[in-house]
Amino acid sequence: MLLVGEALIGEEPELAHVDLIIGDKNGPVGLAFANGLTQLSAGHTPLLSVIRPNLPAKPSTLIVPKVTVKNMGQAAQIFGPAQAAVAKAVADAVEEGVIDKKDVEDLVIVASVFIHPEATDYNRIYRYNYGATKLALKRAMEGFPSVETVMKEKDRAAHGIMGFKVTRLWDAPYLQVALDNPNIAAIRSIVAQIPKSDHVILEAGTPLIKRYGVDVISQLREVRPDAFIVADLKTLDTGNLEARMVADATADAIVISALAPVSTLQKAIEEAHKTGIYAVMDTLNCEDPVAVLSELKKMGSLPDVVELHRGIDIEETEHAWGNIADIKAFSTESHKVLVAVAGGIRIDTMPVALEAGADILVVGRAITNARDVRQVAEKFIEGMNKSEIDQFRVMTDF
Repeated sequence: MLLVGEALIGEEPELAHVDLIIGDKNGPVGLAFANGLTQLSAGHTPLLSVIRPNLPAKPSTLIVPKVTVKNMGQAAQIFGPAQAAVAKAVADAVEEGVIDKKDVEDLVIVASVFIHPEATDYNRIYRYNYGATKLALKRAMEGFPSVETVMKEKDRAAHGIMGFKVTRLWDAPYLQVALDNPNIAAIRSIVAQIPKSDHVILEAGTPLIKRYGVDVISQLREVRPDAFIVADLKTLDTGNLEARMVADATADAIVISALAPVSTLQKAIEEAHKTGIYAVMDTLNCEDPVAVLSELKKMGSLPDVVELHRGIDIEETEHAWGNIADIKAFSTESHKVLVAVAGGIRIDTMPVALEAGADILVVGRAITNARDVRQVAEKFIEGMNKSEIDQFRVMTDF
């Protein structure tokens, strides 16, 4: 048996982060325990957890410092409040039935403990490490998290140390603001006025990229670090190369033209997925998008988004968004195909597009050329009738 648990509790600088494994003495955890206790390294000397001197916890628990111990003050924190906290948490876990008493002589625990070099408060070090160890043990014994929990949380999670969230498209509909003006100063001003929302996407339009290159993505990130940014290259050739260029520029999606050879589409989609970004197929002037998708399906490379696109030069003509249902039929349990609609989307036409099944509304000049960019964008956001992700969720440790 080898079970894994993790928990983070508290506030800096005494914040506690505990990773642990628990398992049989005669298994891999027992081997790790023995190796850790006998193979010492400078600054990371493992130690047994003891409730007080001469009273080790059961199951036997080995503490491994994560941060290099550089002086006796830091050593005292590990050999004092942290050691006692881990031992007491293990003992209480047995008393409370988290670990069965009859198993304590057959199991061992290896706990990796983090203490910040600037930590000073022994009381907090003890309390935070006690809580983190106990929670990590409970999670290990319960098999937390379940696969279902991971699938639910993976796209709404934000890592605390990163300082920003990598947005994914899982809660449609979205408003995609097309930034086509090839004037970076004007674009930066517009982006700063667009409301922050989980349901807003920024598109670096083709004219903007043609003038400044894909490095313009970095300038957009300076204004909105955690935005989902689409690079509208309308790729027709060298699909894998351009997908890699877009990913390296920190965009979240590349737009490929459906008029490109199917092999180019396939390579671009595969490269996009390899680098962790979305592949968007733009159907401007494509007579039969469904036929293209059918070919791509045979090749095992479907795009993430299909954009039904009316060009700027024909926006005044009747809407021609095609059969959204036929495109969505390519979705599978493991790969959802979203549909974006572009060209002539305004406040009054938005309900029609949403009712037709559009997942993404691509809006350009109706927002970017407005006298009050923020007010118009807010009207579109309100029209989608979607609350912010986790708006009503109270967050603690999870």
